[in-house]
Amino acid sequence: MIRSVAVPLIDEFAMFEFGVVCEVFGLDRSYAGLEPFDFRVCTIRPDTAVTSPVGVRVTAPYGLEAMDDADLIGVPAATVRDEYPQEFLDALRRAYDRGAILLSVCSGAFALGAAGLLDGRDCTTHWRFSDELQRRFPAARVDPDVLFVDDGRIITSAGTSAGIDASLHLVRRELGSAVANTIARNMVVPPQRDGGQRQYIDKPVSDCEDDTFSELIDFLTERLDESHTVGSLAERTHMSTRSFSRRFVAETGVPPMQWLTTQRILRARLLLETTDLPIDEVARQCGFGSATLLRHHFDAEVGVPPTRYRAAFARA
Repeated sequence: MIRSVAVPLIDEFAMFEFGVVCEVFGLDRSYAGLEPFDFRVCTIRPDTAVTSPVGVRVTAPYGLEAMDDADLIGVPAATVRDEYPQEFLDALRRAYDRGAILLSVCSGAFALGAAGLLDGRDCTTHWRFSDELQRRFPAARVDPDVLFVDDGRIITSAGTSAGIDASLHLVRRELGSAVANTIARNMVVPPQRDGGQRQYIDKPVSDCEDDTFSELIDFLTERLDESHTVGSLAERTHMSTRSFSRRFVAETGVPPMQWLTTQRILRARLLLETTDLPIDEVARQCGFGSATLLRHHFDAEVGVPPTRYRAAFARA
């Protein structure tokens, strides 16, 4: 359960990536029924401003001791450098050793690597920096293609908006779909993009430029409980199966059936959180057909069976 969040800043920090962490975890959304996080921005010397590449300077109210009991450490991007401040790296190591979750945005992954926290782990960063991350930290397993990687207590994300995806994913994982959806709705962003989605796609996932695919996604979203195949969807869009699959990936970043499974899992999570429907009925309404199939996909995607998820996140 995430209740407190600390965000350490160092010189040459990136404004947008810092803003992502602030937007998701730092705003008081009690007006929307959410409990505010205990949010702390900290620096090595709180009485000295840190710089950004765009000329803005920030003075934080806390020193790095604010990281010592935070549930989550958010590490924004910063200019990649040969040496990171030792006090900063030591604070990251202490946070991990005591059980905190660490989330990096874009080049923030280099700080985690410099602290020795990426060795033997799957991770990612902005595609422009992925080769350099792998070169500097050869024991890490860098995936240059994905939006974010959830490796338990270490979550790394690609550039800019991928930090939003990773942050909302973490909120969903720890606090449930309803909380993540509320934050996303207030941010006016899609509530979920699959972490395995490609970093660079021809068109943004949330705004299909082709009306054919916009209409198709609306159609599927309203009919998740129905049976669909690539062939039937291709026929609906008057394309060959091959052309349809290629263009669907270009529009959304993922294959049609992967997109459909992700949306069904999202629907299942919401039903498990907000209703007392039997698991068989949840499976039917989400298009899985049987509780067995729901359990298979749910466990693979979420990491726990539906019954355990409901016990953890169901509203009273």
